[in-house]
Amino acid sequence: MIILSGGTGTPKLLRGMKEILDFFVIVNTAEDVWISGNKICPDIDSVIYALAEIIDEEKWWGIKDDTFKTHETLKKLGFNENMRIGDLDRATHILRSEILRKGQSLVEATKKVARAYGVKQEVFPMCNEEVATIVLTDEGEMHFQEFWVKRKGMPEVRDVYFKGINRAKIPPEVRNIIKKEDEVLIGPSNPISSISPILGVENMREILKNKKVVAISPIIGKNPFSGPAGKFMRAKGFEVSPLGVFKVYEDFLDVLVVDETDSTLTSDKIFATNTIMRSKDDAVKLSEFVLKIFDRI
Repeated sequence: MIILSGGTGTPKLLRGMKEILDFFVIVNTAEDVWISGNKICPDIDSVIYALAEIIDEEKWWGIKDDTFKTHETLKKLGFNENMRIGDLDRATHILRSEILRKGQSLVEATKKVARAYGVKQEVFPMCNEEVATIVLTDEGEMHFQEFWVKRKGMPEVRDVYFKGINRAKIPPEVRNIIKKEDEVLIGPSNPISSISPILGVENMREILKNKKVVAISPIIGKNPFSGPAGKFMRAKGFEVSPLGVFKVYEDFLDVLVVDETDSTLTSDKIFATNTIMRSKDDAVKLSEFVLKIFDRI
């Protein structure tokens, strides 16, 4: 199985899925940014940390019990990082950046970082090229990280686009896996900023039309699990609801999984269960439910 992942929601699921199934993960990289001389890949790192069982389960990013002495010292020295980077987390960014500086690709760097953390599953970036999520707000254009981290998601959003997506290529390693795997799961990550960049790389949407595709809604009722999904969905003309999520994926989607509180939406293409993952057991149960759906398709 291939799982498409952003941050937060999907890493929670992966922690349960790895207990019952082998899979490959393709991760959004449009939120990546260079900070303090190092390449930060927030979604890739969240996936790796979740699979390595070291993720901070309160924030669902970063490493649990991390310290921030380097960040705090830089601040005292008058250097503003904009993003609060943990000391242990920073080691990951340094390792990745050094691999990239030696001329290796992001695919190669991601593989080496995942192995260093003992992750058995194969984790891939959506592409090797630089892609950036740009948020058009009432205050002007800004990178996703500026919008979400520095500005706390406060500006009104008019549009979202992905700078550099036209140059992005599906890595050969990823294309080979896509040829072999028939089942694709889209995790409960932001449909616009986390999943749409992956779908925008070359002909990915067309490829998925020939696969069995199940998605898990990151929206319950009219409320996203986390992040700016609501603002982004509205900016792109979609209703903030599970049905809006379905619309984002409708050209290739076989089944959408929604939360049991949205059970009135069930149909031959919409199934309901508990999608709130407060524990690893919840993630395992949701994973088992998804696997049964694939068996029925």
